Amino acid sequence: MNPTYAIVGATGGIGSELCRRLAAGGARLFLGARTEETLETLVAELRVHHSRIHAFPLDATNSAEVDLFFEQAQSQFGTLSGAVCLTGSILLKPIHLTNDYEFAETLAINATAAFYTLRAAVKALMASGGSVVLASTVATKIGLMNHEAIAAAKGAINGMVLAAAATYAAKNIRVNAVAPGLVRTPLTQKLTANEASLKASTAMHPLGRIGEPADVASLIAWLLDPANTWITGEIISIDGGLGHLRGRS
Repeated sequence: MNPTYAIVGATGGIGSELCRRLAAGGARLFLGARTEETLETLVAELRVHHSRIHAFPLDATNSAEVDLFFEQAQSQFGTLSGAVCLTGSILLKPIHLTNDYEFAETLAINATAAFYTLRAAVKALMASGGSVVLASTVATKIGLMNHEAIAAAKGAINGMVLAAAATYAAKNIRVNAVAPGLVRTPLTQKLTANEASLKASTAMHPLGRIGEPADVASLIAWLLDPANTWITGEIISIDGGLGHLRGRS
């Protein structure tokens, strides 16, 4: 039987590309995102490959909605093979200019949504095992100016990955995260559409370019693949060398 995956944050730039990749490989998908219309558009596109793709609108910062999402996924497909949480935001501000609301929102969209997804996912995978992938960032690995809030939120995800990987290894549940550099998505459009900002960001990445959604989606798909069952507790850099190498300028 083809694998079945639950994807939270499915309609973002990386999420959409991941769904296309998985659907093309025959995976059955249960997709969640906040905006119903966008979800329906993505499902219609993906059903070109096959009909076993379904969607469920949800607010991933609401624990009850996340729990219901996974209940519906299991009701629709039975056993799940894995789950992904790709909810995220970008707040580029120094900490002294970041207000309480902005910080709370950054934590909710990133860390809280990941926590709720991870909790529901491990419950769903307890009997069968499987793979859970969360989204971190290169900003947890190097100091980047004005990234205090997002680094705090994604740093919490790194801690979750390590702890949950240890807790659920005996259940054959693998928990990992991907840590991208700057990726060209709708979320980063303000950065990538500005020529000066894009040039500066590109120069920071030793491989000489920013990321594309397919770069990250391919790694997530690899981590989900049942063929790759001996990797857990990893926060894997996918950042053009930004996190570990000196840039070109």
